[in-house]
Amino acid sequence: MGDIRRWILMLVLGFSGGVIFLLPFLREWLYDPLSEALSLNNTEFGMLMSVFGIASMLAYVPGGWVADRYSPRKLITLSLFIMGGFGLYFSTFPGYRASLLIHAGWGVAITLMFWASMLRVTRGWAPPDEQGRAFGILETTRGVAEMAVNGTLLAIFVWLGSTDQAVSTVIVVLSTLTIALGVVSWFVIEDTVADRGDSETISFSDVRRVLGMPVVWLIALVILAAYSAYWTSFYFTPYATDVFLMSVGMAGAVSIARMWLKPAAAVLAGFAADRFGIARTTVVLFVVLIISFGLFSVTPANPAIVWLMLANIAIAAIAIFALRGIYFALLEEGGVPVAVTGTAGGVVSLVGYTPDIYMPYIGGVLLDAYPGVEGYRYFYLIAVGFCTLGFIASLMIYRRTRTPNE
Repeated sequence: MGDIRRWILMLVLGFSGGVIFLLPFLREWLYDPLSEALSLNNTEFGMLMSVFGIASMLAYVPGGWVADRYSPRKLITLSLFIMGGFGLYFSTFPGYRASLLIHAGWGVAITLMFWASMLRVTRGWAPPDEQGRAFGILETTRGVAEMAVNGTLLAIFVWLGSTDQAVSTVIVVLSTLTIALGVVSWFVIEDTVADRGDSETISFSDVRRVLGMPVVWLIALVILAAYSAYWTSFYFTPYATDVFLMSVGMAGAVSIARMWLKPAAAVLAGFAADRFGIARTTVVLFVVLIISFGLFSVTPANPAIVWLMLANIAIAAIAIFALRGIYFALLEEGGVPVAVTGTAGGVVSLVGYTPDIYMPYIGGVLLDAYPGVEGYRYFYLIAVGFCTLGFIASLMIYRRTRTPNE
């Protein structure tokens, strides 16, 4: 594969990996308009994402096995078509039950067909000594796609008057873009890119072999800890308003600025990981997060030191996005066979993304039980605990993989 086509592949893969998640997560910035257009109360609207999350979790492991057995090009293309097709139907604002089925379908399409296939193609995109930058570039491209498309959709929504019809138009545009990316993926992705010389058929015995690899479970713990930290960062905005008395507009600006750190942090972490070692880099990043969240837990509620809070948010965000950019590269450094990349990716994703279930619940309980700065302090201390777990798991991977002269 030529260099130009190779980079086009990564661009399409990363852009698709960013856009495919936008349909189920439009609620992040269209919560009220979308729930009103669907005529759903908060409980019903929340149930849509619960169904999406359950379907996604159930499909992670079988999705990894499917990715190792079948064509990544076909799986990625089909998943984008399904996402867009369901999106076009969703734009008509169907009833509650139909919306539940759509969200379940989205969850299956993403995790059964797309997610592990994306990981497999990315791992095949680069040689073993460049896995850090490969996954860092993927995460950077996904981040740029999310910001660019969401920004465009927001402009369309406002331009059309923020009406129900505007919501429908936004969904149609996003669904059409998703289908278009499916067409482009079919012509750009080559099945041989993901294989890297591994032609054997994956059987259930290979699944058992993956489950028996200690490094797979250590990587799962790394992702779980990093993703718990990522969920904790969602509370930086209310922390700024509740504790440091910032206006909602200013706190929102801080949240947006935090997201703009993602592309640079991910790609720089990728190159650093290839230079110094992936596991070693994750160890350092978890140390940074332990210190950062530890500082959050003792920072006094004093608006006069808002600069300290903002600086610490930037540090934590950089470390979190850096980790998200490289933690799947641990599959290579950990010695996981390329032939079972999808299966291993499914297993570590199943464990690693469980914070979607418990972190918002923990945060809600703590902030309700301990209003004000106290609740946030307890929440940040819990984040310190998760990051300590990630540090230990990363250190164990590093000790298992380091060369004798290190």
